Amino acid sequence: MTTPSKERPIILLGAGVLGRRIAAVFLAGGYNVHIRDPSKQALSDAESFIHTQLSSFAAILPQKGKTSPGSLQTFTEIAPAVQNAWLVVEAVPEKLELKQTTFAEVAASAPADCVLASNSSSFKSRFMVEELEKERRAMALNMHFTMPPAIRTVELMTDGETKEELFGILSEVLRDCGMVPVTARRESTGFVFNRLWAAVKREILIILAEDVSTPEEIDLLWENMFQLPTSEPPCRLMDQIGLDTVAFIEDNYIQERGLEGKQTVNWLRENYIQQGKLGLKSESGGLYSAGEKNKKSETIYLLDAGLGANNPDISTIPTAGRVLKFTPSSNSVETLVSGQSLPDGIDISQHSSRMFWSNMGRATSEHDGSVHSATLDGSDIQTIIPSGAVHTPKQLVVDDAKQRVYFCDREGMGVHRCNYDGSDHRILVQTGLLSDPNEKGDMTRWCVGITVDPTRGYIYWTQKGPSKSGKGRIFRANMDIPDGQTAANRSDIELLLENLPEPIDLELDQENQVLYWTDRGEHPIGCSLNRISVASDKVSPESKTILARQFHEPIGLKLNEKKEIIVADLGGSVYRVGQGKTVIMHDQGSYTGVGLCS
Repeated sequence: MTTPSKERPIILLGAGVLGRRIAAVFLAGGYNVHIRDPSKQALSDAESFIHTQLSSFAAILPQKGKTSPGSLQTFTEIAPAVQNAWLVVEAVPEKLELKQTTFAEVAASAPADCVLASNSSSFKSRFMVEELEKERRAMALNMHFTMPPAIRTVELMTDGETKEELFGILSEVLRDCGMVPVTARRESTGFVFNRLWAAVKREILIILAEDVSTPEEIDLLWENMFQLPTSEPPCRLMDQIGLDTVAFIEDNYIQERGLEGKQTVNWLRENYIQQGKLGLKSESGGLYSAGEKNKKSETIYLLDAGLGANNPDISTIPTAGRVLKFTPSSNSVETLVSGQSLPDGIDISQHSSRMFWSNMGRATSEHDGSVHSATLDGSDIQTIIPSGAVHTPKQLVVDDAKQRVYFCDREGMGVHRCNYDGSDHRILVQTGLLSDPNEKGDMTRWCVGITVDPTRGYIYWTQKGPSKSGKGRIFRANMDIPDGQTAANRSDIELLLENLPEPIDLELDQENQVLYWTDRGEHPIGCSLNRISVASDKVSPESKTILARQFHEPIGLKLNEKKEIIVADLGGSVYRVGQGKTVIMHDQGSYTGVGLCS
């Protein structure tokens, strides 16, 4: 059986749009690649594309897969290209006869243990290798890429004789290269996704032909049903609706349209409904097993301040900050927004499907901070608080019910609030006068972390004090300034904790009234994750608990649905703290804010 090798090459047959992209996938993953194309111009264009775009493919590699790129060679002939190859991927034009002759030529020159893969989505691989010997057919399959790096799915499919173990081997290689492999368990024209998409296209065209709706309305419905952060994918949605209800609905379509129900509702009733598997409302589960029925993938949004070793040019630090999307399930990291000036706090609005973040500005000594928002894919970037309207905005939290953003302004010595569009910007707490140099330089007045409790009507914030000084404090006040008072003289501010090493960000478990915070102060009490109960009107400092220690200057934190805490630190790590403390990501970045979307 073939063993994946970073010494033996992977061969791409065809240097066109997809061939060069597939080559870049494997090169970024550290594999040596040969590209063969009869056109020297196509090979030159492929080399140019890979040279300029390889960093985009490297950016999607899982953290554990970060490696030096492999080497690239180009060939105009098949025989010298495939010598010593362990994997050949065919990406020639969609002509069956051409694919057949191409694989026959590969088989004549490639090693016996070489895997033969076709990128075709139109033809089953069995038709391309049916004239080859049985041993060769057992090493052949379809490996269909869509359009990496933007679309990372790769569908694998047997030729009817493919060795079963190949799918696991190739899936692991693809995952290490930042791809998302899926295996069709038997031969299927169109694989999996194209069949799904064919059904969707077909029904849309019928809706339009019957003049039931318009393209704009169809797209609007799709976006609001399937593209929100809270949207369920189709199989989970059926489990949520109930498989018995799904069957009743389909019965109506079958009767009205005269459709065949053998492979739809009849299959569903026989294999699920009659066995009591109805979906989320059933203890037996549904399309997903009972143990998986509530499992959802988690997406972590991170702010990289641009201070780490991943930014070798120190002169670019003022604009090296980034907003990142980290998906633990695939261990992939994607840059959504770049060119930010020391980004620090981030939170996600589930209601509006937008993220909000703060930039401290090009230099913390300058009065040039700002606050921004964007959709969850990093598009439609809006500035809601322009540069110069605040000093050094730090951690940030949203109140989704009232569509408000709360954030602390460190050197501005205040706690701020505005609407999602930036309107009604006001200061809720002012701890010092900007016109007084002594007060402005007093770090005990600097406000940093923030969280809100809309149910009880509180804001919580930290005033960190000098670095690792033991003068940090946590405060609480009402969300609105008492009548007749100001941000500077309000009387409802309550000191909850004091003499902390250097408290930074805050997070509140509203259900259990537990307050969490990160502290980047001196070991052993600092560089820690902490919690305390705030359920009673009088908070007891003695009840403070250190949940985890030995972070590398922790900043942002967020509580997920499982009551685990996600923590990011300036040392380039992201942690999950629940029953224990686990590193779920580590690189050379410098991470500040954390936002979650599940």
